[in-house]
Amino acid sequence: MPSPFPGMDPYLEGPLWMSVHSQLTAEIARQLAPKLRPKYLALTTERFVLDEVSDISVVTTSPYPDWPSRVPHVVVEVRETATRRLVTAIEVLSPTDKRAEGREEYLSKRRRILLSTAHLLEIDLLRQGQRVPMQQPLPKAPYFVILSRAEERPITAVWPIQFADRLPVVPVPLLPGDADVPLDLQQALTNVYDLLGYDLAIDYSRPPEIALPPDAVAWAEQRVRDATGGASSRPG
Repeated sequence: MPSPFPGMDPYLEGPLWMSVHSQLTAEIARQLAPKLRPKYLALTTERFVLDEVSDISVVTTSPYPDWPSRVPHVVVEVRETATRRLVTAIEVLSPTDKRAEGREEYLSKRRRILLSTAHLLEIDLLRQGQRVPMQQPLPKAPYFVILSRAEERPITAVWPIQFADRLPVVPVPLLPGDADVPLDLQQALTNVYDLLGYDLAIDYSRPPEIALPPDAVAWAEQRVRDATGGASSRPG
């Protein structure tokens, strides 16, 4: 079954997110690679962030005490083929990027990129946690894409995404003289959802783990009913 939602599926924000995060990042690299060659490469790189196990959504009970855990984060780096110079970093934010020590580590990495000649594209499909700092307040929206072009800083481009919105097609900037390449985020998320069969891992008969705001509940329930032939997402 396809996702019931036209854009971001809020049911993916819970225990499945780290799986979605790694698969979506890889899919973004796969979508970009043929558009970039031969001058550029789209490579995934992995870093690890320490996080408390108790803060991570799990589906089984562990008999072991809560210890800091090394949580993997996958990033897409667009690099110039000849020099391996970093041209654009693409970050799909994870929960640890938006809270506690993980956020401080991410913001430190973010500052290094913003002080460099590389572009930064941030994709925030999570409603919980702190947003990245901005000079101007972000508009009210559950999800965001933020693009910082090296030559336009501190000006940034912001795509606020509402629940009913399709995820946008956003530009991925390259070196001066080369045109942007398009990144279809909705197509990337749809491919991941369908290929991995996330519909089999989600119980749409219940509300999502990360509660929706009151003004979105009825809309989400109707989307689920339409997709599942009338089953309600209210707990029975």
